[in-house]
Amino acid sequence: PRTTLLFLSPADLYTAPDSCKGRCEEPYSKEDECHCNAECERYHNCCEDYYRHCRPVGFSSSRDAIADEDLLHISEQLYEADHNKARPTDIAINPQYQASPDETGDQEDRSPQPLYKYVNEELFSKPTYASFIKLLDNYQRVTGREEDVTAEELREQDNFLKEVMKTELMKKLFAFLHKKNRYGSEQEFVADLKEMWFGLYSRGDGEQDSSGFEHIFSGRACTGGTGGAGQHQAGGLTPGSRLCLGEVKKGKVSGFHNWIRFYLLEKQGIVNYFSHNFNGPWDTYPDVLGLQFNWDGFYKEVGSAFIGCSPEFEFGLYTLCFIARPGRACHLSLGGYSLSIQTYPWTKSTYGNGKKYIATAYVISP
Repeated sequence: PRTTLLFLSPADLYTAPDSCKGRCEEPYSKEDECHCNAECERYHNCCEDYYRHCRPVGFSSSRDAIADEDLLHISEQLYEADHNKARPTDIAINPQYQASPDETGDQEDRSPQPLYKYVNEELFSKPTYASFIKLLDNYQRVTGREEDVTAEELREQDNFLKEVMKTELMKKLFAFLHKKNRYGSEQEFVADLKEMWFGLYSRGDGEQDSSGFEHIFSGRACTGGTGGAGQHQAGGLTPGSRLCLGEVKKGKVSGFHNWIRFYLLEKQGIVNYFSHNFNGPWDTYPDVLGLQFNWDGFYKEVGSAFIGCSPEFEFGLYTLCFIARPGRACHLSLGGYSLSIQTYPWTKSTYGNGKKYIATAYVISP
C-alpha cells in the first residue's frame, strides 16, 4: 500500500477552512467557524478571505476601516512611544555565526558563546517588566493538564494589564482602536485583552490547558515526544519533565518569541544558542533577530524575536495586528524600516459573542 504524508502549515492548523465566497453579510451563527458580516472585524472572527470577497467599494477610506497606511502610521507612533525599551548600553549581544537558508535546519551549534553577553537587569525592575516576568512563572506546566489558575495568578494578569495600560504606548494603541470604533471604552479594551490573551483553550486532549500569552511569550513542560532528558529544574519544573516551547511538533519548536524569556533561560543554561539567519537593520533597540537554538533537546529552526523592546511594545504590536489583520501578514513601519507580523486566531473555541482567542503571533523574518 502507498503511504501519503500530509504536512500542515500553521494556516492549516489555525485558520478556519470556511470561505466568505457567497456568504457576505450572512447572519451570525455560532456554528460557523468564521464569519462574513460587518461585525466580524470588531470581533476579529472574519474568514481569511473576507476582505477579498466582502469588502465594499470604498471601504478602505471609510472611518472605521484600518487601512495599510493606518498601520504604518500607528506602528511608528508605538515605536516612538516605547520609553521602557533597552538603551544601547543595556544589552550586548554576540550573534556570531550567520546561517544560510540551507543551514537553518542542520541543528548544528555553530556559535560557541551565548547570544547575550550582557543585560542590565535593572530593566527588569521597571513595572511592566516585573509584572511580565511574574506571569512567565505561571506557565511551566504539562500540556494536556487543565490549568489551575489561582487567584494570585489572576491578580498578576490584572496587574500586568494595569501596568501596561499606564504607558503612553498602550494609551496610543487604545486611542487608535477607539477612533476606529473597535472599542467603546478603555475598560472594554482591557477586558477584551484579558480574554484574548489569557483566556484558556485546549491544545491538548480537551483540557483547558493553554492561552495565547503562554504560547507566544512563555513555554511549558510537556511529557513524551522526542527531545532531551529534561533534567533541569527551572522555575518549578520537576526533574524528568520536558520543556515545551509553546508547541513541539516532531521534536521541533513553534511559539516562543520573547527576548526576556530567552535571556533568562540562557542564563540558567537551559537554552543553547546555535546561530542566526537574520539581523535587522536597526542600529538601536528594539532590533529583530532570526535565530536557531536548542531548548533541552528541542530545536527551533527559525525563531524571530524582537531584542530589547519593552513587554508592552511586543504585546501592543501583536494586539494591533491580531485585531487589524488576523490570519494575515500585518505590514508595519518601525523607525523607517519595514517589518511584518503574522498572527493566527484559535478557531476551535471562542469567547464572548464568537470572539477568537489569539493562537500565535510572530515577526516574519525576511
